[in-house]
Amino acid sequence: MKKLLHTAVLACTLTAALACADHAPVAADGAWARASVQGQKGTGAFMRLTAKDSMRLVRAESPAAGVTELHEMKMEDGIMKMRAIAALDLPAGKTVELKPGGRHIMLMDLKAPLMKGSSVPISLVFQDAKGEEVRLDLTVPVHTVTPDGASGTMDGHKH
Repeated sequence: MKKLLHTAVLACTLTAALACADHAPVAADGAWARASVQGQKGTGAFMRLTAKDSMRLVRAESPAAGVTELHEMKMEDGIMKMRAIAALDLPAGKTVELKPGGRHIMLMDLKAPLMKGSSVPISLVFQDAKGEEVRLDLTVPVHTVTPDGASGTMDGHKH
């Protein structure tokens, strides 16, 4: 009886979690973080974000890093430059890609190397049109290449 009750509670919890995921205001798809090596203090995290209603990604947080920022890379005067950005607009129903060589989440002052095959917790904080914040907690797999097999290099990505 006790085992049956535990199974029923677990099934209800999983069902509720799946139902909540269907109603989440922002979906994160294909999330991954680049593996780092001993002594490397920074790396990037990437994903595709789709908001049901217009939102803004206003910050990212991770206990694996001393500093977590939203970044973008772009060509300026023939030189690829990377800089922190305050927020990222997510138009309703449109997918915004965070990818190597473009906008991404930068994990800096890593507390330990991110090893291939492990995962890293990342929380994304969004703001809606009313200024209310919504948090999305992710467990992001760590890879040496993009999940689709591309190298995912960010030439010139230096701090």
